Amino acid sequence: MRKTVLYLAMSIDGYLARTDGSVDWLFGQDPQMQSDKSYESFIKGVDTVVMGWNTYRQVVTELSPNEWPYQGLSAYVITHRDIPVQQRISFTGENPGTLIRKIRQQKGKDIWICGGAEIVRQLMQENLVDKFCLSIIPVILGNGIPLFEKMEREIRLRLLQTKVDNGIVEMLYEKDFRLPGQKDD
Repeated sequence: MRKTVLYLAMSIDGYLARTDGSVDWLFGQDPQMQSDKSYESFIKGVDTVVMGWNTYRQVVTELSPNEWPYQGLSAYVITHRDIPVQQRISFTGENPGTLIRKIRQQKGKDIWICGGAEIVRQLMQENLVDKFCLSIIPVILGNGIPLFEKMEREIRLRLLQTKVDNGIVEMLYEKDFRLPGQKDD
């Protein structure tokens, strides 16, 4: 079955964006330095990207206004707006959990959850995020849009990999399916 992967960057204090949604701080300790190829490696393993309306709007107006950066991927934007499909971008009012369960049943590569925080919270609440690839940017914002809101349950993770590049710490976790106290075989 296809995996659902949360691939996001956040500040050291856990924010996805400033309170106004700005992500002008998304760079390493040396803004002129080229980073490694983590994104290029990650994107080869996915064929679908899912995001909320605010993330979509930010991508097309601020981050990449002249070109859709997810060419070749099927994209789903969760919104209550009635917008027709555009260039492999489907706009849907479907519940995020229902949408992910439906996509998982189709053949394909992994599914990338690109944002925003409310979509992430709903999917985590329904236990539908399998992997967490989090890049910690070397900045403390002090305030903003938090990645992880309060949840009704605990989610155990297993660390698979860490990398450091230009002060950015990238951590890859997967859900730990063992029961608390259960030992490895």
